[in-house]
Order: sequence, then structure tokens, then C-alpha cells
Amino acid sequence: MAPPRLIARHLAHPRGVFGRFVGGLMNRHNSRMNRFALELLDVKPSDRVAEIGFGGGATLAPLLDRAAHLTAVDRSQDVVAWATARYRTAIDAGRADFRTGEIEALPLQNGQFDKVCSVNTVYFWRSLSAGASEIRRVLKTDGVLALGFLPGDAMERSGYPEDIFAFRAVDDVGHALRQAGFGTVEIHRPEPGTAWNVLVAR
Repeated sequence: MAPPRLIARHLAHPRGVFGRFVGGLMNRHNSRMNRFALELLDVKPSDRVAEIGFGGGATLAPLLDRAAHLTAVDRSQDVVAWATARYRTAIDAGRADFRTGEIEALPLQNGQFDKVCSVNTVYFWRSLSAGASEIRRVLKTDGVLALGFLPGDAMERSGYPEDIFAFRAVDDVGHALRQAGFGTVEIHRPEPGTAWNVLVAR
């Protein structure tokens, strides 16, 4: 079932108190996809990890628990401000960094990360090729990406508003990742009938 338009707009760009409320709803709704993506990412204690588009922040604490360092980027200044306040201790300890930025021009250095995680963000990328290239740029040579999303055909059947969400086919996302320089792209679902998937690109 598609979200109402007001909620859909805050999914694309959370703002203010209502944006935090919507983030909490989505944290519960997407909990299984988030857990599955983190399981596939297999973060080690020595890993430097980036999360792109962290929204409601459901995966921030688990990533901080597992990684040596977490840098999280979101295009919403409001959620970046919230996360900066919430995880001030980790920031002061040099274990976390929160930045405002767009996927097409990530405010991150080349080859900085062992792992990148991004869940339910591809609908809001202006360009699949630009987003894939930016993620490849910030990953180390042997880096790994876990990218979770609901394919476009399932979104279309559910009536998601096309003026807010870009419907992305799995094959198109995989092609963009390969064109960006990822050597392997694997499609994972917890069960064959699961509507969403997590792409693991290496």
C-alpha cells in the first residue's frame, strides 16, 4: 500500500517534527530490510563504513556498534542535526561523522570506506549512473556496497506517486553499478517471494 502524499514527501526529504515522526514509522516498516542489509554487509570491527541516506536513523546504532568508524550522509539538514545531537559522544570520540549531502556529489574523499550501506534511497537519486559512480569513488578497491530497495514494478502496483518516487528496475540498478566499476553485483532476498531486495556489489 502506497503512503499518503504528505508522508511520501517526508520520505523523500524529512523535515521538522513531522519528518521525525515519519522516520519512526519507516524504521518500523523497514526493520526487516535494514537487518537483512546489515547482515549481508557483514561489518567488521576494523571497517570504516558510510551510510548514504540514513533518514530515520534505524541503522546508525548497529553500525556504530560494529564498525571502527561511521560516516553518515543525508540530504536533509534536519536529520543530520538530529543525528549529530543524538550521537555526540561517538562524534567526540572520533568514531562518527554526520554530513549533509546529495548522492550525486557526496562530501566524501576518494577510496575512504570499506563498506557502504544505503537502504530505500534509489527512488530519490536523480541519476543512477551518478549515484553508482559516487559510491564506487568513495569505496576502497575491495570495498562492498549493500543497496536495499523495492523494485519499480512492485512500487507501481502499490500506487506510489511517480512525481516523488523514481521507479527503479533491479536490472537497471545492477547495470549502473557494473558500469561504475563494480565487478560483481548479487541480488539477495530473504525468501523468493519477498518483494524487496538487497543488491550486494563488490
